[in-house]
Amino acid sequence: MVVFEGKTKVSSARLKEFDRESFEKIISGFVFDKAIISSVGVTPEFVTEILSSRGVFIHTLSYKSKLPFEIQYKTPETLGSDRIAALAGAFNFFPNENILVIDAGTAITYDFLIKNVYKGGNISPGIDVRLKALHNFTDRLPLASFKENFDSPGQTTHDAILSGVVNGVVYEINEYIRTFKKEHKNNKIILTGGNSEYIDTKLNNQVMRIPDLINEGLNFILEHDE
Repeated sequence: MVVFEGKTKVSSARLKEFDRESFEKIISGFVFDKAIISSVGVTPEFVTEILSSRGVFIHTLSYKSKLPFEIQYKTPETLGSDRIAALAGAFNFFPNENILVIDAGTAITYDFLIKNVYKGGNISPGIDVRLKALHNFTDRLPLASFKENFDSPGQTTHDAILSGVVNGVVYEINEYIRTFKKEHKNNKIILTGGNSEYIDTKLNNQVMRIPDLINEGLNFILEHDE
C-alpha cells in the first residue's frame, strides 16, 4: 500500500499477511478521499468495505479506466493492471514520447508506448523463473539461487547455471533496447521491477531506472480521474 499527498509519496508498506485487522491498522493514521486498487488477483471484500465506510472514492484499475493513452491490444481484458499502471507512470514522466518500459520482476515485460498509443508488449520469464525451470525440467541440474557475484564462464555447475541465466537476461534486454533505439530515434527507456537495480549495472545501454514506476502511475491515474 502506498499513500501520496499530491505527487509526493508520504508512506508505503508491504504486508506479509493481508487481513482485515492489518489493513485497518495500516490506514488508521491517514485521512484520504480517494483510492485506487490494482490487483492481478481477487481483491478481498473487506478492502472496499472499509474504504467505503470512510467515505473514500474507490477506483479499480482496468483497461476501461480513463487513461492518458490509447490501448491497441487485441485482448485488453487480459492486460495486467500492473502493466497499465507502469505505462501511465511512463506517460507521466515522458508524455508524447516513444517509450520502452521494461519491468524486470518474476516475469520480464517489455511494453511499447509510441506517441501515447500502447502498441502491445512481450513477456518472458524472469531470473527466478528461469532458475526454477532448469531445475524442474531437467533430471540432474540443481536449483541455483540468485546471487550478484558469480564466475562467468561458470567454474561450478551452480555458477554455470547462474551465469547462463543472468547473462541471458542481460543480453535479451540489451537487444530489446538496441532494436527499439534503432526503430525510434526519439526514445526513452525505463527500467523498473524487483531485479532492476542489479540488471541496470549490467546493461550496455543507459536507461532511466524508476523503481516506483507502477505506484507513480497509479497516483497519476487517480489524480486525473474525474
